[in-house]
Amino acid sequence: MTTQTRQLTVSHAPFVRSGDSIEKVMYTVALALLPAIAAAIYYFGLRSLWVTLTSVISCIVFEFLINKIRKKDLTCFDGSAIVTGLLLSLNVPAGLPFWMVIFGSFAAIVIAKELFGGLGYNIFNPVLVARVFLLISFPAEMTAWVVPHSVDMVTAASPLGLLKTEGLSAIANISYWKLFMGEIGGSMGETSALAILIGALLLYAKGYIKLKIPLTFIATTFLFTGLFYLIDPSKYASPVFHLLSGGLMLGAFFMATDWVTSPMLARGQIIFGFGCGLLTGIIRLFGGYPEGVAFSILIMNALVPLLDKWDLNSIAKGRRAH
Repeated sequence: MTTQTRQLTVSHAPFVRSGDSIEKVMYTVALALLPAIAAAIYYFGLRSLWVTLTSVISCIVFEFLINKIRKKDLTCFDGSAIVTGLLLSLNVPAGLPFWMVIFGSFAAIVIAKELFGGLGYNIFNPVLVARVFLLISFPAEMTAWVVPHSVDMVTAASPLGLLKTEGLSAIANISYWKLFMGEIGGSMGETSALAILIGALLLYAKGYIKLKIPLTFIATTFLFTGLFYLIDPSKYASPVFHLLSGGLMLGAFFMATDWVTSPMLARGQIIFGFGCGLLTGIIRLFGGYPEGVAFSILIMNALVPLLDKWDLNSIAKGRRAH
C-alpha cells in the first residue's frame, strides 16, 4: 500500500493573484499619486518637484545598490521603489533639506524593505517607517510646514499643530473648503483631500484597493473625534476638521491599503481599519503629537499576522463544522 502526501507551499504576502504584473500595479499607483504631487507643486512651488525627484531617485539607487550587494535580480525598476519615493515625498514638508530626504529613502528601502527580504516580505509600511524615523531624528525640520504660495518658503504650524498647541481659537478661521482643496500648511500630501480622492478613485476603479480598510479607518476617526466634540465642543474640534486635516486621507487610501502590510480577509481588514482610526483619534486628542496616522498604521501593521491567522483559523473551523 502506498501513502500519498500533500505538500503545501509556504510563502509570504501578498497572496492575491491576478493577471496584472507588479510593474503594472505599481505604475498605476504612481499615476494615482500624480494629482497629489501636482497639488503640492501648485501650493508649495517647484521645490516640491525637486523633493519628489530626490526621493524617487534615491529610492531607486538604494534598491539598485542593495540588489547588487545581495546579488539579487534587479527590482529597482519594477515600480515599487518609485511608489515608495513618491509616497515618502508626500509625507514630508516641501522645505525639508534634500539630504534628509535621502536619509528617509535609505530608511524606507534599505531598513524597512530590503533587510526584511524585499517586496512582499516587509512587516511594516516602509514609507511610514521612514516618516517616523525622520520625525524622531529631525523634529524641527519635519514640522516646518511651508505656507501655500509663499515665495520665500515661509513656514507655519499645520492646522493640527495649531489645534494641539494653541487650541480651538487658533483654527477658527480655517475653512473646511481650504482644508478640502489643500490651501493650508502641512506635508506635501497632507494638504489636498481632493487630490487624494481623485487618485484613490483610480485605484478603486482598477480593483487595486478595496474600501473596507479606508472607509472603516475614516469612519472610526470621524466617530471617535465626533463623540468628544459632542461632549464638549468648546474643547474639541469638529470631526469634519479631523476628517479633512492631516494625513488621514493619504494614510487611509494609499498606505493602510498596502497589500503586503494589511490583512488578507474582510474581517481582518475591518478590524485593521477600526484600530487605525481609533489609535489616530486617541493620539490626536490626547497624545503628545498632533497627528497619529503614521503611528496608528505601524502599530496595526504589527497585528496583521495575528488578524490573518485568526481569520484563516475561523475559516478552517467553519469548514470542519460542515
